[in-house]
Amino acid sequence: MCGRFASFTQDQDLADELAIAEIADDARLLPPSWNVAPTDPVRVVVERAARGSSDVTRSMRVARWGLVPSWAKDPGVGARMINARSETLLDKPAFAKPFAARRCLVLADGYYEWRKLGPAAPGSKKVAKQPYWIHPAGSGVAALAGLYEFWRNPAASETDPDRWLVSTTVVTRAASEAMTAIHDRMPLVLPPSAWDQWLDPSVTDASDLLEIDNAPLTTRPVRDAVGSVRNDGPELIEEDPAPRDPQPVLL
Repeated sequence: MCGRFASFTQDQDLADELAIAEIADDARLLPPSWNVAPTDPVRVVVERAARGSSDVTRSMRVARWGLVPSWAKDPGVGARMINARSETLLDKPAFAKPFAARRCLVLADGYYEWRKLGPAAPGSKKVAKQPYWIHPAGSGVAALAGLYEFWRNPAASETDPDRWLVSTTVVTRAASEAMTAIHDRMPLVLPPSAWDQWLDPSVTDASDLLEIDNAPLTTRPVRDAVGSVRNDGPELIEEDPAPRDPQPVLL
């Protein structure tokens, strides 16, 4: 976890909720998705000063999901870095530097997780699973704690607009007691009270926020269609009318 989420709330509604001053053009143009997968472009919130300025602005931008370290030889390594475990952030060179200087919020409406139920059939090695849609218990965004990084394509010219790749990862933690029924890990979903400190680039040690209580979440069982990245649409978060889970997790 976290390996799949949804992001479909309109840009301006997110800007109003998070006090975002600037929305980049590519963020405005990014279509909604109910099935965001690793290496997809995602909307993130960052606080940075423009080049040549000391004024920090909170903005919404687009990053590729799967962090690519600045020293990577190619961006393919990002597919293996969609998550950053909170317990080992400072031990991993790919995550330690952005944790100190480049924290962001990955904008989601909720995420998906699969609960393992046991063998799909007697004698079968295949494990049956029930997908769940996990989302804020109230209204509003699921602001996933994230890190971001810049990678320069060494083969691109100075005038190539795609010479810089911005990528991101989602910080995960051990699941809360309630969520362990579904999975042993979960993303760090920051409550509004933590947004300012997490985003503030002058804060070089945000370790205390790694222990903060997650924003309240709730769950519902959904259909298997979410398991394929080819499927996308609001029907993916509709409740499964006949879940195979013998003990549905309803928080």
